[in-house]
Amino acid sequence: MQKLLFFFLAVFLPFTPAFAAEEVILGLSQNRVAITADFDGSEILIFGAIKRDAATSQVGPLGVVITIQGPSQPLTVRRKEKKYGIWVNSDALEIDSAPAFYAVATSAPFNTVMTHTQDLKFHVSIPHAIRSVGAPVHIKDPAAFSQAAIRIRRANNLYQVLENTVDIQQETLFQTSIALPSNLTEGVYKTRVFLTRDREVVTHFDTLIKVQKVGLERFLFNLSRERPLIYGLLSLAIAIIAGWGASAFFQMFRRG
Repeated sequence: MQKLLFFFLAVFLPFTPAFAAEEVILGLSQNRVAITADFDGSEILIFGAIKRDAATSQVGPLGVVITIQGPSQPLTVRRKEKKYGIWVNSDALEIDSAPAFYAVATSAPFNTVMTHTQDLKFHVSIPHAIRSVGAPVHIKDPAAFSQAAIRIRRANNLYQVLENTVDIQQETLFQTSIALPSNLTEGVYKTRVFLTRDREVVTHFDTLIKVQKVGLERFLFNLSRERPLIYGLLSLAIAIIAGWGASAFFQMFRRG
């Protein structure tokens, strides 16, 4: 299947005017992910080809970096300290913007395919994808809060660093696959592909993946946002019915 996709990219894709000496042509196995009641994750196959001008002289080693970024939102990170034998919240810092999901896949170790300056310019690595403008004066070591957020989300598979996972064939075709976990946040996921030469970005391409709840999950989500009172009453009714049903069952079981 993957060989057929590569063959399609290399031979049958229509010609488009090149704005750069090298241009990325990208394909996705799916651009929509449906979250259902039994959703347990998904996998996105990302594949593409590199189109070049006939007169282009290739200079420097080729690198490919692919990122998938979920919706960004503010995030409050709390620091805990042990006082009088118990753990309590001491300081809290609100990070201005942090992606709900972020994965970065590379064709080689990250620092060998992209410079720090290019990373800073395009916000490619996970630390640079998180935006934290400032911190209150009383907060000591504010960078530790961002590091803690990254560590927690990496443990939950929401932040992924996938070095050496992008396969490049003959410096023309590339592919990788990125696993999306079951605990995804609904929204638009931005996919970016960076082509580098000698660790400098020569071109990049962006596309979108839509992640959306469907069926009963979608109905309950919309109800909780648009009709919170009805949603609360419905949840209470279901809890009462479930409790009454369990009680009735155990009473019948005892009598039997």
